[in-house]
Amino acid sequence: MSDPARTVSDPRDAVADVLRGLADTLRHHRDLGISEIALTHDPFPDPADALRAQEAALQGCPRCKLSRSRSRVVFGSGNPRARLMVIGEGPGEEEDKQGKPFVGRAGQLLTRMLASVGFDRERDCYIANVVKCRPERNRNPEPDEVAACNPFLMAQIDTIQPAVILALGNFAAQNLLGTKDGISKLRGRSYMYRTGVLVPTFHPAFLLRNPGQEFKRMAWDDLKLARREYERLTASTPPHPDPLPRGEREPKP
Repeated sequence: MSDPARTVSDPRDAVADVLRGLADTLRHHRDLGISEIALTHDPFPDPADALRAQEAALQGCPRCKLSRSRSRVVFGSGNPRARLMVIGEGPGEEEDKQGKPFVGRAGQLLTRMLASVGFDRERDCYIANVVKCRPERNRNPEPDEVAACNPFLMAQIDTIQPAVILALGNFAAQNLLGTKDGISKLRGRSYMYRTGVLVPTFHPAFLLRNPGQEFKRMAWDDLKLARREYERLTASTPPHPDPLPRGEREPKP
């Protein structure tokens, strides 16, 4: 049997250790006279079913003080099999009313931003937030609120297993990457993250407040980077039916 204290550097060795452990367990059950092991749940649930179950588990959530001021839990929306996941900070007023992320003015700009590099919001993306309930007066979520929601966000990420995560704004990028660096320092590059990469960029609400060409150009560069990473990491799958639009049209705020 393998030594559990041994450090495994090669992923193949890690898989081999897991399989040997599983074989030992099954032989032990066989020796006890157990010939069948019933599964209590589907070990490979459909992503849509898994997300519905996660959303249902969040309804009426009392885990933090945001539950006292929200109207709705804003879980997420989009294609459960998407290879691109977009993560923002938290719901705003319109999102709180409708129960869907990014449906206000910032959401409309986000839709145009994604379309500018060939992503259809409903077909190609899954969109969520770091916290699922609107903070009062749109303040930044507090650490205990982020901690309460984090298991649900991680479950969403692990269910969808995106190739690329587009992190919108300071708060999302800092929390996902575990850093205090600001978005201006973090943006412009990609980071290895779980099963894929993470690309930070400006939040659409920030771009609406700061409509100058400098921030627009930087956001446009980030979007093109996200598209390149997407194409690189999904190259083994059938090509996207709608590649970059001719002339690479920039999103209009």
